[in-house]
Amino acid sequence: MKIVFMGTPDFAIPCLESVIKAGHDVAGVFTQPDKPKGRGYALTPPPVKVKAREYGLTVYQPSTLRDGSALSYLKELEPDCIVVVAYGKILPKEIIELPKFGCINIHASLLPKYRGAAPIQWSIINGERETGVTAMYMDEGLDTGDMIMKKSCVIGENETAGELHDRLSALGAQILPETLRALEDGTAVREKQDGSKSCYAAMLDKSLCQIDWSLPAEAVHNKVRGLSPWPTATAVIDGKSVKIHKTRLCEKSGAPGEIISLSPLTAACGSGSVIIDELQPQGKKRMDSRSFLNGHKLAVGECFE
Repeated sequence: MKIVFMGTPDFAIPCLESVIKAGHDVAGVFTQPDKPKGRGYALTPPPVKVKAREYGLTVYQPSTLRDGSALSYLKELEPDCIVVVAYGKILPKEIIELPKFGCINIHASLLPKYRGAAPIQWSIINGERETGVTAMYMDEGLDTGDMIMKKSCVIGENETAGELHDRLSALGAQILPETLRALEDGTAVREKQDGSKSCYAAMLDKSLCQIDWSLPAEAVHNKVRGLSPWPTATAVIDGKSVKIHKTRLCEKSGAPGEIISLSPLTAACGSGSVIIDELQPQGKKRMDSRSFLNGHKLAVGECFE
């Protein structure tokens, strides 16, 4: 099958490689334009571009899909199917309707739950015990197309969004070749989504980061996990902000935000408490709590603000 692949971040790379290894003809790769990064603001290519170039694939980086140039290019390529994985742009109707087998998306949730930009993070923040990936036909809505197949997995009690990201990326690479085979042999189903069961996973920003210690320990723990590695949960102690990277649940109790143990470093919540395993002071590298305490003389009874 002749495929055009559309994707941008690391999450999409295993899917791209799975298409190549399955023997499909990848006629072109669409990805986001290079963006300035780092202190020097050097233009940096997206991960999918780097990987595509390693395979000698043609890369196209349009700033828009709506001026007709991308459509013209796709018409020249004549793909049987367009595969979209975390591309970051909404496809116009004329592109969605172009390929014989349609446009297929691999989405990192069990649709219709967690449509939107950050399904992995919100599934953890909201305390879900299960998630997965969904292969779906694309339409003009936001992750609203008919579903083809799903694969589910359990979310670990202490698993972070970064860790789950990597597992779901691999799971997507498993389901994609199966989906393409089903399209080719005519066995792909079209299951309508139940919109009444949907929820929206909005893009993350730093306004979410501050920990509210009055919440139950599970909610605090879920927030820390869901915001790791970015944008990262934060707390304030002695007037200074620290990033909280890893926690575990604990049954001990105290006043919200109170440090109730130094070995291990434990902070009380509205109910229960969390053991803080990894954190990061301002201007410093990420470290374990023992290393942090060697340089910050805290005492039991002090409080996070």
